[in-house]
Order: sequence, then structure tokens, then C-alpha cells
Amino acid sequence: MTSTNPQRAASSAPEVALIVGGGPGISASCARLFAHSGLAVAMAARGPDKPVLQALAQSHGVRTYGCDAADAASVMALFDQVTRDLGAPRLVVHNIDGRVPGIFRKGITEADPALALDTLRNAAFSAFLVGRQAARGMLANTPDANGAKGTIVFTNASAALKGFPASGAFAMACQAKTGLAQSMARELMPQGIHVVNVPIDAAVGWTQEDGSRAHRLAGTTTDDNMADPDRIAEMYLQLHRQHRSTWAFEVVLRPWSEKW
Repeated sequence: MTSTNPQRAASSAPEVALIVGGGPGISASCARLFAHSGLAVAMAARGPDKPVLQALAQSHGVRTYGCDAADAASVMALFDQVTRDLGAPRLVVHNIDGRVPGIFRKGITEADPALALDTLRNAAFSAFLVGRQAARGMLANTPDANGAKGTIVFTNASAALKGFPASGAFAMACQAKTGLAQSMARELMPQGIHVVNVPIDAAVGWTQEDGSRAHRLAGTTTDDNMADPDRIAEMYLQLHRQHRSTWAFEVVLRPWSEKW
């Protein structure tokens, strides 16, 4: 387990946010917004040398870590290292899709069982491992002025709400993630930990080098027809700051024009 900046933050350091998943869309938008809002941000991915992570380290002071989120020992080591470097996380975002290339758009009769299991492991099982470790740390946190010890956000997808044709493995993983989040919320919210499931019922169009927003399969955004990851990040921060008298468990985000 290595950090790009091993120096321990001072005891007066700000709240710590840990984002597990290192893509240029939601994860990168969360990292930028959280850092801009004064949080100390850690970001983990299997490949911590990815250009997007290195750019965030340079531009926003994000600490980057290597972690296989589907491996229990790797997740435990990640949380231990982040806590040593920055302090115990009070906001944890699990933002891992989990699909492997060979399972995408495969009917149930042709889907490879091994790839289906990989999808379940990468998505739902990694959410279990991250959520478990986040909860362990947060239960020891001192409650803030709102009585909260922390927030755990699970990014989910349309398949959490409806199983599409030729998407059985992914639907299985997404709905397992919902069940995990629901169980955790009922267990942990009375103990001061806010748990939120956020299905994104849309393609996510992230900003490209030319300034346009696009999705690798859905093309370029037109008239806000795709979810904007910067706006998703704003929602995640808002959820973290919600008063405990009105904690949301599930927030479904979709563009105004999405058919559902």
C-alpha cells in the first residue's frame, strides 16, 4: 500500500473523504469538489498511476492509493493507510461499476459464469468490503455538531431499479448492492452513520479535453440529456451535509429528458 504523499496531516486537519474508484467521471468530479470545499481527499484505484489520478494529485492535492476493492486485505490496508496519512474518513464514496468487458450485453444463455461472478465480485462484493471497513472506522469517530459520525455513499445504476434484457449479471450485482446499502442503513443510521444508495438512471457524460461532455457509448451530450458528474458530486456533498432529522437513504438521479 503506497501513498503519493505519505506526510501525516496535522491534528487540526479537515474532514477526510475517501473515494474508491478512480475514473474521470463521478470520482474525479467528487475529488475536485470535495477538495475545493475544504476536505482532505484520498482516491483509490487498482491503477493509482492513471493519468486522471496523477492530474488530481497535482491540481487539487488529492492523495492517491492503489487498492483492489474486491480484496479484503487490500481494502483493510487502504483504510489503515488513509487513516495514518490524513485521519479517519468521515465521507466514503464507493464508485465502482464492476462490469467486465466480456459480460456486457450478453443474454442469459450466453453469459460466461466466470465473468458474471467477476462482475458480482467487482461491484457488490467490493461495496461490501468498502462499506464494512468504512463502518468500522466511522463507529469510532466523534459525532459532529449534527450528531453524525460519517457518511457512506454507494453509486449505483439503472439496473438497481430494473433488470434490462441481456444484462442479468449486472442487474444481479446492482440489486445486491442496493440490498447491502439498505441493510447497512437500517443498522448504522441509528448509530450516527448516514448510508445512501444513489442509482444513476442515465448515461454519465463527463467533460472531454475539447470542453464537450460525452459518454463512451452514448455519444456527446445534447441539451443536458446525460447526467453531469459535477452535479452528481454536488449531490453527494449535500447528502454528507444533510441534517440527521431528514437523512435520505435512496436518491435516484436522472436527466429531465430521461424516459423511465
